Amino acid sequence: MNLKSLKGRSLLTWINFTPEEIRRFLDMAKKTKADSGKSVIRRRFIGKSLALIFEKPSLRTRAAFETAFGEEGGHPVFFSGQDARLGGKESIEDLARSLGRIFSAVAFRGSRQDDVETIAKFSGLPVYNALTDSFHPTQALADYLTLEEEFGSFKSRKLAYVGDGRNNIARSLMVICSKMGTDLSIVAPRALWPDPELKDVCRTFASESGAVLEVTDD
Repeated sequence: MNLKSLKGRSLLTWINFTPEEIRRFLDMAKKTKADSGKSVIRRRFIGKSLALIFEKPSLRTRAAFETAFGEEGGHPVFFSGQDARLGGKESIEDLARSLGRIFSAVAFRGSRQDDVETIAKFSGLPVYNALTDSFHPTQALADYLTLEEEFGSFKSRKLAYVGDGRNNIARSLMVICSKMGTDLSIVAPRALWPDPELKDVCRTFASESGAVLEVTDD
């Protein structure tokens, strides 16, 4: 697949990516991980800067983004929620425009999906969702990659998610599994089921990929 279809695009959720594009992400992640284990660093981000806007604190996510971007030659700059003050002294739209004049890309970790989408719209930069209350696409990609490394193939296998079906990981796994043809069961009390709108969207993806998507309390 040609990388041009991915160039400059934001990753806010996997909904707007094709299975072929998701496969490309997985293959790139697998190759980069293998290269790093052999101390082969490509230095692809020399001269690039990444704004890390973390309304919600995180040790592992921050460490992963800063280390990966820095090892590739880029310059990550961290902003806490107190630093950014989204919607405080200036609107999110104005903040996004300012970021667009300074940085090469943005990674956002916060509560509202609307905020990361607004930054993507008004910054003019590729923006990466490092977690919102709605989706956690980078974690879902890492989970899917780990499962592929462990099992090799999902053929004749089913992934089960047991817990709160409304949370960002469950929702992101629903999208990526239904796109990639992987059977998934969300097991949760009915009060904690994913919202019907997302279920309908993912069932459409599943019908195209051959995946079986199940939401159950049994």
